Parts: sequence; structure tokens; C-alpha cells
Amino acid sequence: MSSMFQEIVAFILCTSGWVLVSSTLPTDYWKVSSNDGTVITTATYWSNLWKTCVTDSTGVSDCKDFPSMLALDGYIQVCRGLMISAVCLGFFGSIFALVGMKCTKIGGSDKNKARIACFAGVNFILSGLCSLTAYSLYAHRITSEFFDPFFVEQKYELGAALFIGWAGSVLCILGGTMLCFSIAGSFTNSAVSHSHISSYPKGQAKPVNPRPTPAHSSSSRMQHFDKNVYV
Repeated sequence: MSSMFQEIVAFILCTSGWVLVSSTLPTDYWKVSSNDGTVITTATYWSNLWKTCVTDSTGVSDCKDFPSMLALDGYIQVCRGLMISAVCLGFFGSIFALVGMKCTKIGGSDKNKARIACFAGVNFILSGLCSLTAYSLYAHRITSEFFDPFFVEQKYELGAALFIGWAGSVLCILGGTMLCFSIAGSFTNSAVSHSHISSYPKGQAKPVNPRPTPAHSSSSRMQHFDKNVYV
């Protein structure tokens, strides 16, 4: 029951992290910057993996999609690939986790279900690592440009999508690790129980509290027999 509860908690963590990571892919505020006037903010500049926009004080946004994928900066292309890989890995991990969990009725034998659930945990871990790498790479580019005194273009700060994505990535990694450890525990318990049962031949009962035979009993009998053998 404890391993089943651990699997359920791990599945909740993994799916929650995957949903958070997936939600940041179309989110607007990956990086944000604002120009402040004397009283109110006059304009807010923000950008993500797909477009760059500006929003004025009235709330009207003017966006411009990136014109060509081949003309993009290298870090944006890498982040796109990592994020798409993270979403796909998390999707297949969710399906495999549903099939391999003990509380479901599909997946075959317990051994096959354990293997499928372990594969799902590895998928979630890889998904979390891919998304974590993408967010960290994007944030590194923002901070390096912000603190560069020779960078004269518009400087941005970290957006809300990065913090949400970091939290989702950590949840995916923790949930996948917990799922793998729960399966490893079930493998260990099954191996121990199998070896304990197979140590006794079929049809032979396990002795209950066997009484030890004294080591000197046979020798005392032989000595008694030697004394009376010629009488």
C-alpha cells in the first residue's frame, strides 16, 4: 500500500509539473522591460519564443512574430527544441505512468507494469531536465545582456514564465525520481520474497522453531556402547 501511495503522489507531482511547463510555452512574458514616465508606465516591452510585443499605457499591444526560424538567434532555436522535447516526453510519460501504476487494471503482470512505470519516470526526469535547461539558457542570455555595459539595445528582465517553468521542471524531476524509487522498492521486495520461498523444496514445510541437536549426544552414545559391548 505504501508503494501504491508513493506512485500516486509521484504521478500527481509529474503531471502538475508537466502542465506548468506546457503552459509556459505559449506564455507571453518570458522577458519583460518597461519605460516609465513621470506618473505611469508609458510602455511595456515583452517577448517569448515566438514573438516580441509592446504594450502601451492604454493596454493596446502591438506584436511582431519572428520572421524566419533560420534567422533567429541560436539560443531561441535551442530553447524551442528543448521545450518541444520536454512537452512530448511529459505527454508520453503520463500515458506510460497510467498504464504502469498498480492502481490501474491495464499493463499486464506486475513485472511488466513496474517496467512501464519506471520508463515513465525516466521520461519525466528527461522532460524536467530539458525544460530546466531551456529556462536557464534563456535566463542566462537575459542576465548577460542586462549586466553588459557595452550592450546598448533594449535590456530586459526575467519574466514570470521562467519562474513558473523552473517550478514545473523541479516537480517533474522530483516526481519522476520518486516514481523510479517506488518501482525499485517493489522489485526488491518481490526478489526477496521469491528467494525466501524458493529456498524450501516444493512440498516441504518450513520447520517451526527447530530444536538444536546437542553435539555431544552421538559421542556419548558411542562411549556407552563401547563400555557394554563385551559384557
